[in-house]
Amino acid sequence: MLPPLIRDLDYPMDRSLSAMTAASAGNLKHLDLVHGRTLAALNHLQIRTEAVDSSKIENVDASLADYGRALLGEGGNASAVSMASATRAMTRMIEDADTTRTLRLEAMLRAHHDLFRRHPDEAHRAGQVRRTQNWVGGSDYSPRDAMHVPPPPDTVPDYLDDLFAFANRDDLPALAQAAIVHAQFESIHPFIDGNGRIGRALIHAVLRRRRATRHLTVPIASALVAHRELYFEALNHYRDGSARMLVAMLASATSNATAESWRTAESIHATRDQWHDAVGGSRPGTPLHRLLDLLTEQPIINLALVTDSLGVGAAEAEETIATLVDAGVLTRAKRSRRAPVWLAQQMLDDVHELSVRIQTASRRVRPLPR
Repeated sequence: MLPPLIRDLDYPMDRSLSAMTAASAGNLKHLDLVHGRTLAALNHLQIRTEAVDSSKIENVDASLADYGRALLGEGGNASAVSMASATRAMTRMIEDADTTRTLRLEAMLRAHHDLFRRHPDEAHRAGQVRRTQNWVGGSDYSPRDAMHVPPPPDTVPDYLDDLFAFANRDDLPALAQAAIVHAQFESIHPFIDGNGRIGRALIHAVLRRRRATRHLTVPIASALVAHRELYFEALNHYRDGSARMLVAMLASATSNATAESWRTAESIHATRDQWHDAVGGSRPGTPLHRLLDLLTEQPIINLALVTDSLGVGAAEAEETIATLVDAGVLTRAKRSRRAPVWLAQQMLDDVHELSVRIQTASRRVRPLPR
């Protein structure tokens, strides 16, 4: 069955679902108001958590250390490189929606190029919508017994025009709009690969365009990965004509991610204070002080990142890094002798713990309404 066109879709919500989405959006806006402008580190950690868990939904996983090395361009296994690419793709889509106040097909295609330009098997298709039929489930050779067969490739451009027309409307609650944009995108399945990660990045692009959040990217995927099968079921419900389950799931995921992000914000402040004490204090403006600030946003560093970010020479950067190693703030990553990489383990723990707390909170929630 072909997906419907949604450009002019009206989506009335019943009272309970409307209250749920309104409360979730309100909590998100409050977090953004309190911490969004003043705590850039929170958004950096949130984006990394979101990219990691969005990749896990697609069974792509790697250690945070390998992921960090891949972000720096210092190697990493295939999964780590894929996760780093997903981070760049999501960041591109959110930033484009933020600056243009529009969701644009061009930005989505560039994000898909970011995701696959380093992939050995898919680089030739990076940034291109599919020209062949695909399907979800079944076998690699036939759509027989597939869970979903997307529309024919020649219809994809028109479906995407329709999708972006809906995504740029302002007359729907932002969370409901984001859920429907995501579900419609997954139903169109416009790429051969990467639809899940690009589709979940679209959720955040919608929220940023609608100013549901101006600075932060709460890790919604961390809640979805906790209910992976239920999430796929919600997408199937949408294809059967009901978006309610997915809208409710997205509202619940946003609430849990928002609540746990408050704790991460407190932890960032506490960790930064501990580091200050560990080095015996630091004066604002000095390389040491600025590197400590940088580590709250970039907990995995190499020499090039430090020299570029601090505007200092290699010798001064090495000396500052050595000071933080001696203080126990940084540790040198294993297998990084030729291209040294250092880890701020406490901040990496915050990324991991944020994901774990969101998943734990999500599993405590009763089954979502269908």
